Amino acid sequence: MTERKPPGVPFESWVDQQIRDAERRGEFARLAGAGKPLPPGTDTTYDELWWVRQKMAREGLAVLPPTLALRKEAENTLAAALEAPSERIVRKLLTDVNAKIRDMMFKPPPGPPLGMKPYDVEDVVRQWRERRAAGGSDA
Repeated sequence: MTERKPPGVPFESWVDQQIRDAERRGEFARLAGAGKPLPPGTDTTYDELWWVRQKMAREGLAVLPPTLALRKEAENTLAAALEAPSERIVRKLLTDVNAKIRDMMFKPPPGPPLGMKPYDVEDVVRQWRERRAAGGSDA
């Protein structure tokens, strides 16, 4: 049982003394994680939702505003289209993401503006063909 702080002793000094006494008794010698680096994220200021952020990171979840999520999806789709094995797949990928972009342009959700327009399918197909030709592959 921890003793009470004696009257007249500054709280900080009393706490420091308690810690020094416990160290001398070896009470901190075999704690779990002793001698190991602190887990990531412990060097930041206190966050009330730390457990939510850790759970989301463990589960691989991310929550972005709908416009930012679509912007990321569109960028990933463009990259996938440029690497697609056939022109049919390029057109399918771009048609699908363009439908989502148009939908968001006409019915904007709350959050930051999307700031993009649908891809020019013919232009991306032209880029895809040029990349295929440079790599020596046929469509």
